[in-house]
Amino acid sequence: MNLIPATIVTGFLGSGKTTLLKRVLTEAHGQKIAVIENEFGEENIDSDILVNDTNEQIIQMSNGCICCSIREDLRATLHTLAEKKRKGELTFDRVVIETTGLADPGPVAQTFFMDDEIAETYALDAILTLVDAKHAADQLNDRQEARRQVGFADQIFISKADLVTPDALDALQHRLKHMNPRAPQQSVHFGEVAIASVFDLKGFNLNAKLDIDPDLLKAEDAHHHDHAHGEHCNHPSHAHEQHGHHHHHDDDVKSFVFRSDRPFSPEKLEDFLGAIVNIYGPRMLRYKGVLNMSGTERKVVFQGVHQLMGSDLGPIWGKDEKRTSKMVFIGIDLPKDIFIQGLEQSLV
Repeated sequence: MNLIPATIVTGFLGSGKTTLLKRVLTEAHGQKIAVIENEFGEENIDSDILVNDTNEQIIQMSNGCICCSIREDLRATLHTLAEKKRKGELTFDRVVIETTGLADPGPVAQTFFMDDEIAETYALDAILTLVDAKHAADQLNDRQEARRQVGFADQIFISKADLVTPDALDALQHRLKHMNPRAPQQSVHFGEVAIASVFDLKGFNLNAKLDIDPDLLKAEDAHHHDHAHGEHCNHPSHAHEQHGHHHHHDDDVKSFVFRSDRPFSPEKLEDFLGAIVNIYGPRMLRYKGVLNMSGTERKVVFQGVHQLMGSDLGPIWGKDEKRTSKMVFIGIDLPKDIFIQGLEQSLV
């Protein structure tokens, strides 16, 4: 049986998750989608927008999509859906999980790797994060959940971009790029997004995007990065946030890139990665690399979420291709110098 693709939609309160979902559910794409609403409140505000009022936990919609709200464990709900699909009681092609606006998507993503039965039934495709352009600066300054949602993203959708100035939007995009250079950004108007930008992104497929990003954190904008708060800063929310690229915030969710033309020693690298994941795993949101490994003519692709890490052999290095290892780490207050030093020492 083919694995059922799953997409996680996250984003801070009011960022437009439900609007995007409604758009996806009503579009004539011919796919039947099961939507799981991971809400933690007594009352689910969104259900009356998405589905008609009912006491059932799983609701079949007119276009063949399904909607269910979870009050219990996500794993239990995924098991239930898969079982109903196997028995022919429900038909759906893919699953979309909408997290609550205050959720950390990490544990939701880990569910797909930690439970064997779920790993054998579902394939996590991507984490989509919505960012509200109008309120993003304050939310990113004040709320770690909002920063983490950006750090986990495979694709970032910026909503309400028409409500801010071009300079403010530019500053926000610049900031998001430094927090998460892996995720492409796209401004969306009332959830109008091409299905191709939502599904089958293969953000968790090891070999999907071998090139991490051709201009990952270009050197020329590095000097705008990592400023500590100035003396005139009135944190938590910076009134002067929106002007230009000279940001005065110092986000705890940051990314850094490691590159080297020397090959890695497989044993040394495995020991080092094992050690840092052991110590810093909870703070490591996403990390990915294409590696030049001694002893193989093929690229080695690895990626991880928190403490869960996997690697795979990619294609053979091209005859004239420069064998450069590239790795990107996105996390909360990760000690960049320790990582870089350890990676340097893992080279042959």
